[in-house]
Amino acid sequence: MVEHCRRLARLPGWEVFLVLARERDERDWIGYPELDRIQVIDRDQALDLSFDVAVATWWETTYTLFQLRARRYAFFIQSLEDRFYLADQAGRLAAKLTFDLPVAFITEAAWIKRLLARLRPDAPCFWVRNGIDKEVFKIPSAPPVSEGPLRILVEGPLAVWFKGVAETIEAIHRMVERHQLTVVTGDPGAVSPLLAEGDRAVGPLTQRELAQLYASHDVLVKLSRVEGVFGPPLEAFHCGATAVTTPVTGHDEYIDHGYNALICDWDDLTGVGRTLDLLARNRRYLTYLRYNALRTAASWPSWDQQSQFMQAALLSIARLPRVGSPLLGKRLTEDIRANAAFHQQHLVERADFHRRAIRYERLVLYMRQTRTGKIAAQLAGKQAARRLARPFVKALRRRLRNVAG
Repeated sequence: MVEHCRRLARLPGWEVFLVLARERDERDWIGYPELDRIQVIDRDQALDLSFDVAVATWWETTYTLFQLRARRYAFFIQSLEDRFYLADQAGRLAAKLTFDLPVAFITEAAWIKRLLARLRPDAPCFWVRNGIDKEVFKIPSAPPVSEGPLRILVEGPLAVWFKGVAETIEAIHRMVERHQLTVVTGDPGAVSPLLAEGDRAVGPLTQRELAQLYASHDVLVKLSRVEGVFGPPLEAFHCGATAVTTPVTGHDEYIDHGYNALICDWDDLTGVGRTLDLLARNRRYLTYLRYNALRTAASWPSWDQQSQFMQAALLSIARLPRVGSPLLGKRLTEDIRANAAFHQQHLVERADFHRRAIRYERLVLYMRQTRTGKIAAQLAGKQAARRLARPFVKALRRRLRNVAG
């Protein structure tokens, strides 16, 4: 969304604000140096302004959305964000509930647009694909010649489970052909212990540095579990590399198996390794995929082109009838926020109870294995022994609970 804002801010008659719903972290702004035309303000400053259209860009930013004064409200959805959470995380339910807010939708993926049309037939939804900065990710006339070991690139944060970075590295380790692995991540120190001799971890990188890295590699391996429309393979296409990936949602927006990239089965790490071995051995096929990746990249629109579609979407939202009541939206987001906090506290208490229960069970099992415990088990079948032991057993249970707790 920042890229759209940068280009919208250059248009006459447009005044663009980025409202920060939380304290600014400079690490989140690597790769976005040109924000001079955009007014970056915090939430308190935004409360004093009035907007034609206010757009939420992440489910948690909807908490701030309806606190702003705006004629129309919209939600830019880049993925179904409840899928970013595991089943025992409070954010999973809270993110899902934001689909019910009285907003117009904008999304980058055709599959999300189709799904939202079924979930919210009452709400307008606009499809605006992400563009590519053609000045940064420059398309060469031909992919660089590939000689020597297969040059493999992996991109993503290790700590984010659905990016599958650790599993990707493990799959590459299962190769038998010669290769060179580079991992681009925000925390190279955390990745380094997973790497073999000769591998390297780099980052964080600017977009231009990333483009240079794509251009110096043959294939990007991306085994994501959750995506909207993932950008890294498309960026790699622009620099002359192909990709090996999973059939994750959004891959079919531009990936054609066997034509410009290869798709592997879920959780088949050995299969991923064998696929990479194929590319390492068959350089003619590798070159075929890389040439077709360049053809795909050439047909993909730039950010300037796509920002024209974003401009049209926002103008349409400003002119269309309002979806629901802003007051209703404010009350819904307050309820979602309160329920998320309550649910999170409940999950913390449940996890704490589970830990204490496990400790109690381990103590009981330990006691049963001692000589005293075995004698007690033998006496437990005799009624007289049970009566005599009842006060002692109660005291022992209390003691075990206190120790476990």
